[in-house]
Amino acid sequence: MPGAHQALEIREFPAPDLEPGAGLLHTMYSEVCGTDVHLHHGRLDVPFPIIPGHVSVGIVAALRGDGARDVEGEPIREGDVVTFLDVHETCNACYHCLVAQQPTRCAKRRVYGITYSANDGLLGGWAQAIWMKPGVKMIRLPKDLAPETFIGGGCGLVTALHATDLAHVRLGESVAVLGVGPVGQSIVALAALSGAGELIAIGAPEDRLHFARRMGATRTLSLDLTSEDRLAAVRSATRDRGADVVIEASGSPDAVSQALDMVRDGGRVVICGHYTDNGPVEIHPHWQINRKHVEIHGCWGSQYHHFHRAVELATRFGDRVPWRDMVSGRYRLDDATNALAAVESRAAIKALIIP
Repeated sequence: MPGAHQALEIREFPAPDLEPGAGLLHTMYSEVCGTDVHLHHGRLDVPFPIIPGHVSVGIVAALRGDGARDVEGEPIREGDVVTFLDVHETCNACYHCLVAQQPTRCAKRRVYGITYSANDGLLGGWAQAIWMKPGVKMIRLPKDLAPETFIGGGCGLVTALHATDLAHVRLGESVAVLGVGPVGQSIVALAALSGAGELIAIGAPEDRLHFARRMGATRTLSLDLTSEDRLAAVRSATRDRGADVVIEASGSPDAVSQALDMVRDGGRVVICGHYTDNGPVEIHPHWQINRKHVEIHGCWGSQYHHFHRAVELATRFGDRVPWRDMVSGRYRLDDATNALAAVESRAAIKALIIP
């Protein structure tokens, strides 16, 4: 991706000279995320040109030295099928890393497929191979987990896990999810697994709402309804209180205000759909926040434990939750432009690059 709004290009890069502790993956799958569309629209400051693709699965093709190990201390070996934490180079020495314990806000934090330039090397998933820099945290996929199941959840599953953690969904609570893209779909699934009672998915188009029911939604509301009608439907389903938990996963600024309207007094709102700048929205602090005594959490980025647990969840529940079926488009590298277009137009819930 040479720049915002510029046509994608196929370029060749030399294989990296692996230093001790480094490795090379042969890419099996790399997802096309809504963030990639936003990058192409110039909504995040990135060092163009970039090789997109921040969540990927690959086969370990080469390792230099014996330093690559999983969290159990077991060595990563050539031939292993792995994913990896796309966040790298957090310093573990600054205030945010050590005191606030919020490494997603570390100033030295870098992200594969987003904040590394293509001039730095093969540091994005839309490529035949991905350079694992020393210290990148790889996670071996268990043999009974199909790679297609994990990557079907992919970045959306990891983000959804972070958002659901912040929401503290309790058994029997009502949950409304605004947005039925990959993140919203996995939030629905995880809220259902957490024991949510009434679980309302709100969004469009209709095929995504139908899929949300497969993921565990008890009812769905279309954007064809007015915002007032959607609010009335949520209140009707929750004894006129509003939802205990509302999670915004749409990326629409208006959805933030709607989430504050839909949540019950004393309820919890998590905003995770605004990783990139989609613009402002007007809210009324007295009526929507203060008087309602609402808890609000922002959710930005992920940590290692989200990836690790996402692999475990996909392994344990992949036969019940149709993450694999979310993949509705598969594209070669030379067709990545159409992959971006399919995600932007919502023709595909999840699109994969298969080099």
